[in-house]
Amino acid sequence: MKTISTIFAIAMLAFFLSIPAYAKDTKERSEATQHLEEAIKHGKMGHPKELSEHAKESLEHAKKAKELGADAHMDKAIEHLEEAIKHADMGHAEEGTKHAKEALSHMHESGGRKMD
Repeated sequence: MKTISTIFAIAMLAFFLSIPAYAKDTKERSEATQHLEEAIKHGKMGHPKELSEHAKESLEHAKKAKELGADAHMDKAIEHLEEAIKHADMGHAEEGTKHAKEALSHMHESGGRKMD
C-alpha cells in the first residue's frame, strides 16, 4: 500500500509540475481564436476591412502561440490566416472568409504542444 501511495504522489507531483509547460501557449491560442471568430463574422457580412483587421490580430497571436510551442496545426492556421488577409485586403470577403474558416479549423485542432 505504501508503494501505491508513493507512486500516486510522484504522479501527482509530475502532473502539477507539467501544467505550466503544457499550457503556456493557451492564452495566445485563445486570443487568436477570438479574433478569428470576429474576422469570420465580419467576412460573412461582406466586410473585408474588418475581416482583415481581426485576421491580422489573430495572426499576431497565432505566431506567438507557435513560438510558445503550438503544434503543426498552428502552422497551417498561420498559412490560411495570411491568405485570408491577402484576399480581404483585395476586397474579397468571401474568399477571405473561406481561408479564415480553414484557419479556425486548424486552430481548434492545435492542442498538442511540444515540451521544452
